[in-house]
Amino acid sequence: MSAASSLLSEDQFLCSICLDVFTDPVSTPCGHNFCKKCITTNWDLNFPSQCPNCKKVFNTRPELQVNTFISEMVAHFRQLAEQRTGGGSQKHAAQAGEVPCDVCTGTKLKARKSCLVCLVSYCETHLEPHVTMPGLKRHQLIDPVTNLESRMCAKHDKLLELFCKDDQMCVCMLCTISEHRAHEVVPLEEEYEGKKTELGRKGAELLQMIQERQLKIEELKHSVEVSWENAYREIKANICAFTKLKYVIQRNQTKVTEMIEEKHKTTERQADGFIKELQDEISELKKKSDELEQVSHSEDHCGLLQNFPSLNAAPPTKDWKEVGVHFPSYDGSVRTTVAQLVEMVENEMKTLFPKAELKAAQQSAVEVTLDPDTANPELILSEDGKQVYHGNTKRNLPNNPERFSYCACVLGKPIDHSGRFYFEVQVKGKTQWVVGVAKESINRKGRISINHKNGYWTVCLSNETVYCASTDPPVRLPLKAKLEKVGVFVDYEQGRVFFYDAHAANLIYAFTGCSFTEKLLPLLCPSFNQGGKNSAPLIICPVHPTK
Repeated sequence: MSAASSLLSEDQFLCSICLDVFTDPVSTPCGHNFCKKCITTNWDLNFPSQCPNCKKVFNTRPELQVNTFISEMVAHFRQLAEQRTGGGSQKHAAQAGEVPCDVCTGTKLKARKSCLVCLVSYCETHLEPHVTMPGLKRHQLIDPVTNLESRMCAKHDKLLELFCKDDQMCVCMLCTISEHRAHEVVPLEEEYEGKKTELGRKGAELLQMIQERQLKIEELKHSVEVSWENAYREIKANICAFTKLKYVIQRNQTKVTEMIEEKHKTTERQADGFIKELQDEISELKKKSDELEQVSHSEDHCGLLQNFPSLNAAPPTKDWKEVGVHFPSYDGSVRTTVAQLVEMVENEMKTLFPKAELKAAQQSAVEVTLDPDTANPELILSEDGKQVYHGNTKRNLPNNPERFSYCACVLGKPIDHSGRFYFEVQVKGKTQWVVGVAKESINRKGRISINHKNGYWTVCLSNETVYCASTDPPVRLPLKAKLEKVGVFVDYEQGRVFFYDAHAANLIYAFTGCSFTEKLLPLLCPSFNQGGKNSAPLIICPVHPTK
């Protein structure tokens, strides 16, 4: 063929209509050859149809026949022309990481396909027989791969064309009548499609994980922004306060500002750490996703099945659903600083900052609902669990371990919080009540001494005018006006429970230096009805931020 092809010239493969090398050559009944498009267009414009070369007229347009011999010769001629110009080897030379042609001598061209029958990789030139020769057309071609010997059974030296579902491995035909005789065996193509679908699902899961982590990054970034807004508001409030008192505390202004900024920086560092972890996980997930994407375009059945366990394994990741940053508490920053100042300045500071402190506490407001399983049988709860009052009559309720048997108390249901929570209770119109929080493990049977040593942090009203904090012994609270709404703020980290007059925005009492080792639950005690004198309910109110 090479000797004959050396005699070929370009003129032999030119269409007499377009004067260019044949494209889709076809033959007319008179034996002349033209490009299919050229002769079709010519006949569309002229009637009757005639041969442009010999002028033979056809009364009816003849059916054109593809000239396979000319097609093959044209293709071969184009290939020879490309090799003579030197463009072929330069253009398709195998680069690092590419599969080279096993047949090429000298410069190895890039392989276009690998044959699983011949176990040879071919470049475009040497692949031609597999495209044109009927006997070779039946061979199975795949995208180029290295190490074709791995596609052969090491024991029987036969092509691995089946998959054993029992042992999860590729096998040859002879394996099915020996070691894998009683096993479930399917063609590679069938198992390949199943595994490819499974990897597709895994890829979708990885993309979902990436999206979730990207959303978490945005959430964390937003948390940092909110934290900075809170910090900025606190800084402004502190500057205003220190301006009013700068004749004694001006040198403390910078110290308080730095304290607040450092708390924000701690929050930012925490968020940055989470973001870095998320970005690392995203990077690993993207690598895995890219690997699965590459596999999804491969036709290498055996390779996919052999590498399936490693491809299907997801990178180790962290459960981020409950992860978030904890906003630092800024209330009390100024109070801590001025604690070392003179008594006069301390008293002045208390009159300057109550609204700012209450406003900061209200940012931790939570939804509180009373738990009917804990209510004393004489208490009546509203359907929404927001109100409770004494009903005078003891109802027949199960004496479960959670229920108060003697004291007229009820607990709130466990609440979600981030180390701090705040709620408000309306006490208007009552002559006696107890409001606060209690440990989840408190004793609920028989007579109970409500004080902080027994796990209760509360304030109360008795005899219409006597307000006390549940210390041991109780501390009398010198309030100037009758309370209508009580705000309760808990800070687990700082070990504090604050009580506010929510209407006047005044701090009425603070438990400090506490050590909380378990959950705290809201506690309400409307006390006894007193013949209708104390019949008003305790009401858990929506929190409206102080202006």
